Amino acid sequence: MLRIAVQSKGRLFEDTMNLLAEADIKVSASKRTLLVKSSNFPLEVLYLRDDDIPQSVASGVADIGVVGENEFVERGEDADIISRLGFSRCRLSLAIPKEVDYPGVEWFNGRKIATSYPNILRHYMEKHGIDTEIHVITGSVEISPGIGLADGIFDIVSSGSTLVSNNLSEVEVVMESEALLIGNKQMSDEKRQVLNEMLFRFQAVKNAEDKKYVRMNAPKARLQEIVSVLPGLKSPTIIPLADEEWCSVHTVLDQKRFWEIIGKLKEMGAQGILVTPIEKMIL
Repeated sequence: MLRIAVQSKGRLFEDTMNLLAEADIKVSASKRTLLVKSSNFPLEVLYLRDDDIPQSVASGVADIGVVGENEFVERGEDADIISRLGFSRCRLSLAIPKEVDYPGVEWFNGRKIATSYPNILRHYMEKHGIDTEIHVITGSVEISPGIGLADGIFDIVSSGSTLVSNNLSEVEVVMESEALLIGNKQMSDEKRQVLNEMLFRFQAVKNAEDKKYVRMNAPKARLQEIVSVLPGLKSPTIIPLADEEWCSVHTVLDQKRFWEIIGKLKEMGAQGILVTPIEKMIL
């Protein structure tokens, strides 16, 4: 049985549970207890605070864990990064009151900064030769300048709306962060086999992201032109139709170029274009 540590609430919890569900690993959402077993996969989920996950994996309490890169770097625990999961993206940034004329990072020299990430901040300031007073705080870091507790803050930024509502301006991006899948370095071979099966499923879900399966009827006279604009994985599937002058073309398109390519296909005479989402894709 493989044990995965997952944040007990918040966006990272939701994104992780969605990934497990898409990989057809069923975990009852109604049993938000400390430890829950999957009903159809050799996996049990251990719900923890996000800042406890790196230590739980490094010490072997959990075999693997999903944690924000910001927390993993801040804690400095000895665990392997197995995979970057690509969701729960954010950044760690320095912010100061909007009315301040910011000349550069040297502005922070001799000033007080409030943060929940003192280790990352200390390393950054040492790298730039800046001497600051770091005030460690948990909770609502963004209110610190407004109540006179600090001159600036170092905190997680997603949309930036929280900074705006507290009259703060983001001035330095120190690091980008996303969800990581981390693992214990002494994991057994048996558990690694389960992990590999889970990673295979995760990859199939990731491969299907922003992809569409497209089917269309195409005139054979313009088939080569149509095929030339299709960026399929290898080559499109061509199926004969009852009308010998037409064929059916099946392919996979990336969402980013979807409308651009669909427009070209219509100009080349493609008809009956049918678009369906892809849940999983095995490469």
